[in-house]
Amino acid sequence: MHFHLTEEQTAIQDAVRGTLADCWPIERIHAFADGEADFDRESWDALMALGLGGILAPDSGMGLLDAALACEVAGEAAAAGPLIGQMLAVAAGGGGHLDALANGDKVAALVHGGSTYVPCARAADVFLIVDRDAGIRLVPAGDGVAIETVKAADRTRPVSKVAIAEDAGERLFGPDDAMTARLADAALVLVAADALGGARKVTDMSVAYAREREQFGQPIGRFQGLKHQLAHMALDVEPARALVWYAAYAWDAGLPDAPRAAALAKAHLCDVYVRATRAAVAAHGGIGYTWEYGLHYWFRRAMFDRAWLGSPAEHRARAADLAGW
Repeated sequence: MHFHLTEEQTAIQDAVRGTLADCWPIERIHAFADGEADFDRESWDALMALGLGGILAPDSGMGLLDAALACEVAGEAAAAGPLIGQMLAVAAGGGGHLDALANGDKVAALVHGGSTYVPCARAADVFLIVDRDAGIRLVPAGDGVAIETVKAADRTRPVSKVAIAEDAGERLFGPDDAMTARLADAALVLVAADALGGARKVTDMSVAYAREREQFGQPIGRFQGLKHQLAHMALDVEPARALVWYAAYAWDAGLPDAPRAAALAKAHLCDVYVRATRAAVAAHGGIGYTWEYGLHYWFRRAMFDRAWLGSPAEHRARAADLAGW
């Protein structure tokens, strides 16, 4: 295993970061959050033009670590769109929609097991249902799918309440198929990567604010209490990166501990993300609570990531079972 990214992997992150800086600035996030849509076509098309939709295609030459690096930057930017569902739908074979999913012409939303709340559901052309106990299905939007708009906490990836008939769509893998467990684990790693990017973003925002905000004639970052708070944020976030990278590497390499690494990454990173956003709001003081500043977008996304695909407690219990504890 390489303990640093390759030039190609760094280039992936640089390309995604530059693209989102151009097409998804904070002003666009504000406009999107104030509207009624659950999907932003312009930023989605820009990401798909980079080839992110097909990054997990069997013939792409890339793996889950590359996908996780892209999801990390998407989380950093609080990007809209069901990127994780899109990647996994292609990894699952696309069910006859492979080319359209890989290039982004069709949009796939991820449905977790029996969950009824799905991000970006109203924009989805197909739904990828990943259920460890029932297998994996790909269900086209329309017959057998009922969507109800709800008031979502995460304003960057609004959720809808979705009901899907049990006999709808195409079964891609059964519950006993190894691919079902692998895709379920991949989903955990990609959510953990999204959380990592968001946690790093709010930490960087807090450090930048502490350097420029002045009180009593000096930057507030010189005050010992805030120095300690920012240091604790950095020490919480940065070491967690290794969990995501290793979980993705273990999945790509097919290592025996890959399922446990995925569970631990999802559990820990989502807790770190929530802690980081709470600390960031405190570090910013009153401005951190304002709608205009926008820190709340990452806070809300952190709360959703924590609940999505199962709570940290659930995945820690699963990790303990997998370790034979």
